[in-house]
Amino acid sequence: MTLTFSALVAREADGAITLSHETLDETALPPGDVLVRVHYSSVNYKDALAVTPRGGVVREYPIVPGIDLAGEVVSSESPDFGPGDLVVAHGYDIGTARHGGYAEYARIPAAWVVKLSGLTPREAATVGTAGFTAAMSVQALLDRGLTPSDGPVLVTGATGGVGSVSVDLLAAAGFEVVASTGKPDAHELLVSLGAAKVIGRLPADPDAKPRPLGKAQWAAAVDCVGGATLADVLSMVKYGGAVAASGLTGGAALHTTVMPFILRGVDLLGIDSVQLPIDRRRALWQRIATDLRPRHLDALTHEVPIGEVTAVLDRIRGGGQSGRTVVRVADAF
Repeated sequence: MTLTFSALVAREADGAITLSHETLDETALPPGDVLVRVHYSSVNYKDALAVTPRGGVVREYPIVPGIDLAGEVVSSESPDFGPGDLVVAHGYDIGTARHGGYAEYARIPAAWVVKLSGLTPREAATVGTAGFTAAMSVQALLDRGLTPSDGPVLVTGATGGVGSVSVDLLAAAGFEVVASTGKPDAHELLVSLGAAKVIGRLPADPDAKPRPLGKAQWAAAVDCVGGATLADVLSMVKYGGAVAASGLTGGAALHTTVMPFILRGVDLLGIDSVQLPIDRRRALWQRIATDLRPRHLDALTHEVPIGEVTAVLDRIRGGGQSGRTVVRVADAF
């Protein structure tokens, strides 16, 4: 008997993209070793781009978006996974070049799958790509030798998924965290996550000419914005500091100089969670379940059924979304 299931399918026509509920069968699923019944997905900036004309992340439509998925293995051709295993998968081509998490079922290569230990599928989806990217950013700074005694650490785009989890993780590790946001109503949330100070967007004067070097203020930074914000942050990092950069909501262009790098020895650490090799991915998920586990996931998270995803995607595109949104997929269509 052929498996049929519900999915949200994005289709492109006449320069517009529609996202609608459809019934698919197993033949619509791409090749892969592991068939997963999806319990939860989440909403990320990349998911919003997937349903934005000329968003630049989807190779070909139609596609089921959802770059994160967590659930239960139904069947597997890999000896590493068996029916009943709870798993999470994200990154690679999921939700951009092959069907993703906004469907009751997904089929993916075993080499992309992480078996959960210490986290439920809901918790894993709540962390998702954004939380995983935050953990990567914090780990990169810790691996470089950053300690709380070095001074304050800046987080830009602090109300977003990556930023909010970064604030949480850094504060838990004992750092003095300065959160940068353009949303005044988010101050209370950021302080509750552990921010010692909340400041406005950077640069403070968006019309000012970029400075090669500014006053050294930050021991390090997690930048989730890019563009002019990243250039401004680089100019204010202390000698020997580093910036873990993962975002481009502020633009992909980086207009800066070599001064922070050759006069202050600043490192720019690129953070990519999409193509991270699976062994490193699985190891970091173990840390997320233990010493890098976000303390305030519930406070950061809003849960919606799959039918309300479109409204969340619209808020992300409009810049009005904060924290993390987990999407209930199983039994929610």
